[in-house]
Amino acid sequence: MPTTRRAALLASAGLLAAPGLARAQAAPWPNRPVRLVVPFPPGGLVDLLARAVSGPLAQAFGQPFVVENRAGAGGNIGADAVAKSLPDGHVLLAASMGPLAVNQFIFPAMPYETDTAFAPIVLLATTPKVLCVAGQRPWRDLPALLAEARARPGRLTAGSAGGGSSLHLALELFKQATGTDITHVPYRGAGPALTDLVAGNIDLMIDNVPNILGQIRGGGVRPLATPSAARLAQLPEVPTMEEAGVPGFVFGTAFGMAAPAGTPPDILARLAQVVTTALRDPAIGGRLAEQGTLVGGGSPDDFAAIIAREKTTLAPVIRRANIRAE
Repeated sequence: MPTTRRAALLASAGLLAAPGLARAQAAPWPNRPVRLVVPFPPGGLVDLLARAVSGPLAQAFGQPFVVENRAGAGGNIGADAVAKSLPDGHVLLAASMGPLAVNQFIFPAMPYETDTAFAPIVLLATTPKVLCVAGQRPWRDLPALLAEARARPGRLTAGSAGGGSSLHLALELFKQATGTDITHVPYRGAGPALTDLVAGNIDLMIDNVPNILGQIRGGGVRPLATPSAARLAQLPEVPTMEEAGVPGFVFGTAFGMAAPAGTPPDILARLAQVVTTALRDPAIGGRLAEQGTLVGGGSPDDFAAIIAREKTTLAPVIRRANIRAE
């Protein structure tokens, strides 16, 4: 075969092979296990939500979705690890609004730029809260508690999961809405705070319903009101804040998934679709709902709007209360 003809054929073959080579180099997603980072200790609500959806995700995409707990600094350590990962869909974040929205207003220095570090994926759940008092205290309704708080400014104590936690923010919103002075007692987690509430070492606590529902049903604490738009199915006898005389006070905690900024939109959309379907499954969403969680779902744009709303709502609360990371 003449040299010039052979060269032309080889060149032609190379051109024909190039698209196939490009396809081979652009490996399908996911092509290895996916890390789902939870920036809090095991056993908490974020951890529970992440593990609830990890199985359906693994089944849908044919790769393990491994939950990895990287706690510390209010969630900033684990979130920072995700923010600095390659945006290829193999490292994801499951978190509360702290690392995704409000920590930037609380911590004097952040390891990542909150507003640009992440691509929202999907809302996992929203958790309603309930104000409870220690069982040993005499207050049977919210007006009685407010009368005591106003008669003794600064004397009542309220526990939280720590400075800047959603429980702390809920307390500050309550104080601002009612014009009361209640002393905040921060703990290292909601569990220790609840333990002290049951023991009567503090007076009250605004906690996530899944965390405190068992103690309510067991009589360890007394619920007075829920900062929710309507009465909760798990606590139908407990009035809303509006019904109890505190109009306009509605506050819950949102949890969701995010990826490093720059992750391809089609990956985000596929993840959101699978998670939404899983949360609609009674075996998963039904079990979460029984524990007092309002299951989420939706699109990446839906979750982005929730994050933006949280920033707008909570930034002025944090500034007025002068909340700073401890």
